[in-house]
Amino acid sequence: MRAVVYDRYGSTDSLRLEDVPTPSPAPKQVLVRVVATSINLSDWETLRGAPLYSRIGGLRRPARRTLGSDIAGRVEGVGSEVSRFRAGDEVYGDNLDLKGGFAEFAVAPESALAHKPKHLTFAEASTIPQAGAIALQGTAPAGEGRRILINGAGGGSGSFAIQLAKRAGAHVTGVDNAGKLDFMRSLGADEVIDYRRRDFTRTGERYDLVLDLVASRSPLACGRALARGGRYWCVGGSVPVLLGMATTGSIAGRLAGRRMGVLVVRPGPARFGPLTDLCVAGEVAIHIDRTFALNDVPEALRHVGEGHARGKTVVTIP
Repeated sequence: MRAVVYDRYGSTDSLRLEDVPTPSPAPKQVLVRVVATSINLSDWETLRGAPLYSRIGGLRRPARRTLGSDIAGRVEGVGSEVSRFRAGDEVYGDNLDLKGGFAEFAVAPESALAHKPKHLTFAEASTIPQAGAIALQGTAPAGEGRRILINGAGGGSGSFAIQLAKRAGAHVTGVDNAGKLDFMRSLGADEVIDYRRRDFTRTGERYDLVLDLVASRSPLACGRALARGGRYWCVGGSVPVLLGMATTGSIAGRLAGRRMGVLVVRPGPARFGPLTDLCVAGEVAIHIDRTFALNDVPEALRHVGEGHARGKTVVTIP
């Protein structure tokens, strides 16, 4: 099969398209003929090997030669202990542990997959698992009249998070680069901020929830943006920022009557399924910015990693 592989952390220059052996499923695994794989920031981080936690399982070299976790496709074969799927089923899921989505075939645990709804294309279904789980759990505290700020709101998780927060009745402020301001407004954001021109931690505004999808500021700075009783959650970010949030940020936040910490996202169909239902019902829209072919994976990763994508970016494999 064809697969995009790499053997060292770094830039997209380390990626290449090769013919490699087709994997075989273990007893509890499913072999999927991949039709579409959406790109997440986690793919970009694991390509670069930064932040350091992206190297878990492979400190000096990548543990998995092929990136791509959010897959959608057809079941080609199943392991001896698989009971929920059979050959020909259309499936999708977040294969974060094994990855392998930038290839013609990938193996995934049965537990990571769900049946793809007929009303969604493979490309649409591939956008949901990881970004959807983050958006659903990250906006869980949103409610009528609450003030919510989403940093990194113009990307994959952010585009879902804006819609979910608005659906809950919140007043939403979206933060991203200038090229995404109109896009965030189109999703329902009440206010938008170009982070290159304004620092949301210094505007004087206070929010009931800050969902930070691109964490880069100190706990002290982020605390300035919270109303008393407010909550700050970061998803990703540098190791010093995450450690600061989990330690000093948590303690300082409690002393000031605020809650600060890292959002520990729980994966799996039970976590992203509710968003799929909303998308099928037409209550939440899926926004695919661009699609790329398998041999254009390096360009696709740069498009996301450099912050150009509005919504999701998808690699399709005919």
